Amino acid sequence: MLVEVNTDRNIPNSERLINYCKSTIEAELARFDEYITRVEVHLSDENGAKGGDDDKRCLIETKLKGKSPVAVKNTASNIDDAISGAIDKITKVLETSLDKMRNH
Repeated sequence: MLVEVNTDRNIPNSERLINYCKSTIEAELARFDEYITRVEVHLSDENGAKGGDDDKRCLIETKLKGKSPVAVKNTASNIDDAISGAIDKITKVLETSLDKMRNH
């Protein structure tokens, strides 16, 4: 599974952040590895330099073999929580989608 991490101009594109995203996503989605070809992560700060609650956004899009892409987004007050919430959401969506696919 290929994991690509993108940030906007307001989120520092650090090596730590990229490694954290990749390793966490690979670990959490490992059980779906045979179905996923690519995962794209888009991190952004919706308010830019201005402060605010729940302004960090993580969008995760997974490309599934032979299926349409599946995407979720999560917002939180910090980027780690935004990533964690988005991973929880994409895991639930993948479980549901793949269960339906297996049962048909």
